[in-house]
Amino acid sequence: MSAHVVLPRCLGRVSLRKQGDDSVPRSVQRATSSHPTTLTPPCPIRLSTKHRAGKLAAAFKISSSARSNGRCAGEVYASASGNGAASVDVLPPKKKIACFVSGGGSNMKKIYEAIQDGRINGEITVVVSDKSGCGGWTYAVEKGMTTVLFPPKKGEEGNSAADVVKILKAEQIDYVLLAGYLKLVPLEIVQAFPQAILNIHPALLPAFGGKGYHGMNVHRAVVASGARWTGPTVHFIDEEYDRGSIIAQTPVPVYPTDTPEEVAARVLAQEWVLYSVVVSALCSGSYQWREDGVIMLKTQDPEHAFA
Repeated sequence: MSAHVVLPRCLGRVSLRKQGDDSVPRSVQRATSSHPTTLTPPCPIRLSTKHRAGKLAAAFKISSSARSNGRCAGEVYASASGNGAASVDVLPPKKKIACFVSGGGSNMKKIYEAIQDGRINGEITVVVSDKSGCGGWTYAVEKGMTTVLFPPKKGEEGNSAADVVKILKAEQIDYVLLAGYLKLVPLEIVQAFPQAILNIHPALLPAFGGKGYHGMNVHRAVVASGARWTGPTVHFIDEEYDRGSIIAQTPVPVYPTDTPEEVAARVLAQEWVLYSVVVSALCSGSYQWREDGVIMLKTQDPEHAFA
């Protein structure tokens, strides 16, 4: 049975054609909306407010006609005080995100929720999975996201790595997030999105990482080792499992009486928080690169500019 693509409303105009082919791949189906959306790139604005006396406090929001759930490109936020001038911050265009899932997609769901409530200036437009019936796939279909089968099972129709790159490029994807995706991402895809593919691992890398270390396997190994600390790691990916440069980590205690299931629950709760924080920073440009290529996320603490 072929996989299908359900395009979100604002992407009905995006072509997913293969080069030299006027038709959409059989594993891709398109759904368009009767309400097409066009986003207008924002431009810098500065407003001035005149007043006769006293302090003026004003706040207003001008939304572009192309509004989607959460904040969207083109929205203007401003405030004014007694000095007679109001500074206006225009949000940058939303970053487009693709998620790769193999299971329930709980991390993807938390990121989607963070987008909906305005914590992440982005939108998930594509979901890639090796299991067309998994929970993450079903959730994507329900939310109107693009769904792509990769890699297909033997004898099943699907997409090649080259097809996936073409689809992601056609959708103008900025970041690819692995959210419980258990397959090794082919080098062809990694090279097409350098320093833009992220993974979250349920241990403090480089410990308890590599081939075979996923899900409960990680937590069983942590408990068996006697380690007293574990926690999620968000990192860039390369051609090897769990070897890309680390972006952020959160330490989680492991108690002597813990079971692997108890550790898993404690770590998962922090995964949901950490992944959203990292994606939010990337989508808002709140980061800098160290000279050796390590990324530093900006924090809200003025005494500790980066974390």
